Amino acid sequence: MRVSVLLSVLLGAALALPAALPAQDLRQSVETYVGATQKEILSKLMAALRFPAVAADEVNIRRKARYLRDELAQRGLISEILETNGNPLVYGNLSVPGASRTLLLYCHYDGQPVDPAKWRQADPFQPVMMDGQLSHDSQLIDFESAESFDDDWRIYARSASDDTAPIIGLLTALDALKAAGIPLSSNIKVILDGEEEDGSPSLVAAIERYRDRLDADLLLIFDGPLHQSDRPTVVFGARGIMAVDLTVFGPWAPLHSGHYGNWAPNPAMQLAQLLASMKDAEGRVLLEGFYDGIEFTPDDQRVLDAVPDNLEKLKTVLGFSQPDRVGNSLQEAIQYPSLNIRGLESGWVGAEARTIVPGRAIAAIDIRLVKETKPDDIYAKLITHIERQGFHIVAEDPDDVVRAEHGRIVKVIRRGSMNAYRTDLNNPLARRVVAAINAVWDGPIVQKRTSGGTVPIAPFIEALDIPALGIPTVNFDNNQHGPDENVRLGHFFDSIVTFAAIFTM
Repeated sequence: MRVSVLLSVLLGAALALPAALPAQDLRQSVETYVGATQKEILSKLMAALRFPAVAADEVNIRRKARYLRDELAQRGLISEILETNGNPLVYGNLSVPGASRTLLLYCHYDGQPVDPAKWRQADPFQPVMMDGQLSHDSQLIDFESAESFDDDWRIYARSASDDTAPIIGLLTALDALKAAGIPLSSNIKVILDGEEEDGSPSLVAAIERYRDRLDADLLLIFDGPLHQSDRPTVVFGARGIMAVDLTVFGPWAPLHSGHYGNWAPNPAMQLAQLLASMKDAEGRVLLEGFYDGIEFTPDDQRVLDAVPDNLEKLKTVLGFSQPDRVGNSLQEAIQYPSLNIRGLESGWVGAEARTIVPGRAIAAIDIRLVKETKPDDIYAKLITHIERQGFHIVAEDPDDVVRAEHGRIVKVIRRGSMNAYRTDLNNPLARRVVAAINAVWDGPIVQKRTSGGTVPIAPFIEALDIPALGIPTVNFDNNQHGPDENVRLGHFFDSIVTFAAIFTM
């Protein structure tokens, strides 16, 4: 063998990553580290929760951003604050010798606004530990005097589960791997968003400015709750959304229903008829072409069928017996676009009810989109359907001339939209992530082809043009966005194992 070739082979061997640790050995190593350092780990989580980091609070957002930048730096990441048109991003980059792929990890460090009067604790930004759910008469735990921590205990604070726990979880996974001498198999980039709860308005615009920092092979979104079965979960996509308001007009002002009923057109009735024309009795949307292009491959169907939704129990818990028939299951149903009435308004009801023909009626609707449906196309189909019902469409309140010329008038206002995203179920790198999580938890995990909700960073995913997976880890009963938000300790500790499995896959 020539000397140059031999040197090349030896150099390649030196730079090659060590063989991956068996999954159960990895899990044991991480769990041993977590078990030995529980109090230190939880102290870091509680420290991070003490920042009142709401998107509108620029001072505290920046305080938390600097804190997290420093935490990344302590783990050896090249970390910095990236300025945007709004709140800053926190960025970290860890290069791994011999790694052939780069993972971009997304979390958000802002939380929802709070109404302190509706929380059980005095200050939602001062975390408290309880020995269970508040609804189960749980007791306060004195954190300082506690020496061990039960999996069923919970930390209550704003952003506890959404999304501070995953941030501290990924940092702790790096600590655990370093302590055990287990190498990472991928380059790691971290991007922490300070405006997610406000719709991430500055995120996409920041891509052009920081494109070189964001290049990666796979985006992993560490946000959201596990499937209700509590099994490890991977999400391949999320539905988009479009919001539309419909206002139907009757007389200029409400009229006495005795004097004018049977003669003056009732806008509430006209709106009810219009809305009823949009769906059949089993909940299927009747707009022409609404479901065009929706098909499931055999692989798709296997993934949908494998999700362990206990639908009979779920119906009982939610309080209804007959679901809509858009799909054969809940998982199938959320693979289709949906049309939902999210609010209605006309006249008065209850003790305030009056015998009048209302002057107008308003419906707020949302249309959830899937990868196969685009907002402009669905909006055009909605407009066509409304026109076919005999309505004249306006963009502003009608004047006397319009009212004189048209009998059925509706104002249509499009409030905004966001595309869906979905990664191919057979994407090779996505399959590696699934396999790694499946192995460390001894499977099978839950794979969701599409999540029902919409994520504000969908335009970010689209702009980066890389595959993306959601890796939710927190308990599904975490009260995110509401009072008494919490994270269960067992879920938080398990997330550290999940992250470590991904980092070493």
